[in-house]
Amino acid sequence: MIIAVDGPAASGKGTIAKALARHFGLPHLDTGLLYRAVGIGVLRAGGDPASAADALTACGFTDDALTDPALKSEAAAKAASQVSAYPDVRAALLQRQKDFAAQSGGAVLDGRDIGTVIVPHADAKLFVTASPEVRADRRHRELTGLGLAVHLDAVLHDIRARDERDSARSAAPLRKADDAALLDTSDLGIDAAVQRALALVEARIRSAAND
Repeated sequence: MIIAVDGPAASGKGTIAKALARHFGLPHLDTGLLYRAVGIGVLRAGGDPASAADALTACGFTDDALTDPALKSEAAAKAASQVSAYPDVRAALLQRQKDFAAQSGGAVLDGRDIGTVIVPHADAKLFVTASPEVRADRRHRELTGLGLAVHLDAVLHDIRARDERDSARSAAPLRKADDAALLDTSDLGIDAAVQRALALVEARIRSAAND
């Protein structure tokens, strides 16, 4: 069974995807970490995330790089948003994601193009979203909890800028797959969001079994 979870930054898709993986006993891949690994690789090499060539050079990382604590930083997030726009970078990371999804038993993957590009044949697809203001507040609380001094308005500006880059890029733009179930978490706590996600996925599985 393959479950695809897509959505914009701070929508809750990662937490929901992890919960789905635990519930169904499946491995989970946060595909955003792949692009963060590329972004951090570019920065550490003294390159520029705005350079497609520098980004492509950094695509040859090992799986060990995905456990680097630096991937959780805002610098990694911003660099990832830049490098993920390059078609050659997305192509270089495509097979790694497809191989993860194709492993025996299935998998849960979350990102921005899972249901549209990586595994359009997924058994269940979710598109998780929330208003920009709600997502900015979540990210702001997360960052201040880490001891970082950031202004809420700046976080909201960054969220909107990322949404624009992700939706407007030519390669695998962020969009809801036609057959994905929409889950708006704006007014949901995490427990309620997870329960709703489980219900949506199980409904898709039952529907497929009856076809």
